[in-house]
Amino acid sequence: MKNVLISFVFLVFAPFVTQAQTLSVDAAVAIALKNNYSILISRASADIDKANNTAGNAGMLPSVGVNGSDYYAISNVAQDQSNGAHINSANATSNTFNAGVALGWTLFDGGKMFVTRKKLNEIEALGNLQFKDQVMQTLFNVIVAYYNIVKQKQQLASYNEVINYNEERVKILQASFNAGLSAKTDLLQARIDLNVNLELAIGQETLIISVKRILNQMMGREADTPFEVADSIQLSYKPDQAELNKKLFINNPTILSSKKEVEIAGLGVKEMNALRLPEINLSAGYNFLNSNNSISSVTSNRSYGPQIGGTITIPIYEGGNINRQVRVAKLELKSTGYNLESTKLDINTQLQNALTEFENQQKMLVIEKENSALVKENLDICMHRLRLGQTTSLEVHQAQESYEESHTRLINFEYLTKVAETKLRQLMGAL
Repeated sequence: MKNVLISFVFLVFAPFVTQAQTLSVDAAVAIALKNNYSILISRASADIDKANNTAGNAGMLPSVGVNGSDYYAISNVAQDQSNGAHINSANATSNTFNAGVALGWTLFDGGKMFVTRKKLNEIEALGNLQFKDQVMQTLFNVIVAYYNIVKQKQQLASYNEVINYNEERVKILQASFNAGLSAKTDLLQARIDLNVNLELAIGQETLIISVKRILNQMMGREADTPFEVADSIQLSYKPDQAELNKKLFINNPTILSSKKEVEIAGLGVKEMNALRLPEINLSAGYNFLNSNNSISSVTSNRSYGPQIGGTITIPIYEGGNINRQVRVAKLELKSTGYNLESTKLDINTQLQNALTEFENQQKMLVIEKENSALVKENLDICMHRLRLGQTTSLEVHQAQESYEESHTRLINFEYLTKVAETKLRQLMGAL
């Protein structure tokens, strides 16, 4: 029966495991950094902020333009002039050509342009922090997904080990039943247990394929790109709680992003206050004009040369709009301040929860490692006694269940410890 099921599993799942190479967690991270679409989108957003950070966008540079026009007209003219003269002209023509270069430059706007430039610098910095935050979140997801595959792979190995015990149990009870030393019900129960574990192994194979597809998606690869993962979860991280608490507000990219938003909102208030001050603009240019009129007293007119001028605008009353804009900017500053404090509280809570989770999982892991050794020894003793006819099939069945449950708990404790470790590293921006 086992051989038939193994053949079935091989035929169904062989396309997904052929030519699979072992993928390390570092390699998975490197591929995700290059291909993950969330990272690529976040990088593009940061690049947009960088592209917008220019002196011209802040209003510090002049604008220069070239303009030109040419008007030509044919008309029938009938004029009575004040001196008594009468002019009648058919098909009178006129042509006016104008061209020039114009420069406009805001020399002073209450200092707003300098505040805006600084604000653009801060927005670019914020974009980089948000990009890093997205990278940390994506890498956390990738690492957790990778070790979930390792966990499921270990669970499959556990099922296969229990299957081996069940096969031996069936053989022993088959021989005992043939010799008339045990009841058929014991043999039937052993076969039922074997089939159940074979089914679990097939289901576990399906689950492994599913979680591999999830990791491939995170790495920006085709869903069924074949690969294998490590056989075990390495645990060597020893967090320093005092050091983590000390550096959390310095290193965490989410908190740093919130701080940057407060700084940007503060600059927004300065921008709006600058609207109360006068604005001085300079205009300069060079103009050329040529005009011809066949019936005018001046039939030809040409002028050209440079020109320069300036304007000053002093805001007196604008319907309360400046006061409204300043008030809104101050409310936005207050809102970002609240958001910063909320973010600090949330991230600190996440840190404390992750530390508690890490410590508790480590404690349970130590206990379960000892327990796993005990249940394995107990199962081996039960199997030996079954060979000697000194125990019942029920006792062996219970020992197998205890062994399988302990191994499952051990695998989960290792996995959850790694998840807590990865969360701590993410919070510190150190993945």
